[in-house]
Amino acid sequence: MQRFDSVAGGLVVGTAVRATIISHERWGVMAQVLGHESVGASVDGGYIDSPSGSSRALPAEYPPVGAQVGALVVEVDRYHPPIWIRLTTRAADLREFSRPCGCCGRPTNLSPGGDGVTVDVRSSDGPGCASFVAHRSCLADRLNPDFNGDRARVNAVGHHQPP
Repeated sequence: MQRFDSVAGGLVVGTAVRATIISHERWGVMAQVLGHESVGASVDGGYIDSPSGSSRALPAEYPPVGAQVGALVVEVDRYHPPIWIRLTTRAADLREFSRPCGCCGRPTNLSPGGDGVTVDVRSSDGPGCASFVAHRSCLADRLNPDFNGDRARVNAVGHHQPP
């Protein structure tokens, strides 16, 4: 079985990346994530800062084609091929990025040191991956209380432990 969903496996919601703008579209820009050039990527105009104060960046406010920009991963669509990455370049998101928790619905912080994690759901039956974000505590609280090791790992994953 070919698992297309393993491509760009190192990218999860909230991951900081560098991207090159490759074209302007009426709705936003197409981009290429450095190190993941084989995967499609885009930034919707609503995820680009607008110096004019518009809720969506105007086409004249898009980063120029060829520019390298700092961005964050908003979504990685691995449900069916081709894999697609949606990005944000908004300065506020680069400082602190949050999304609604898939368990409780309240915002969870996915920035470094935040209280959020990304959960990937995969099956041994075939390719495809669905993802959602959750507070560490919400996810840990929903695990069987007898699974102490799993609960501890949910609370520890991604946190750097001193040597």
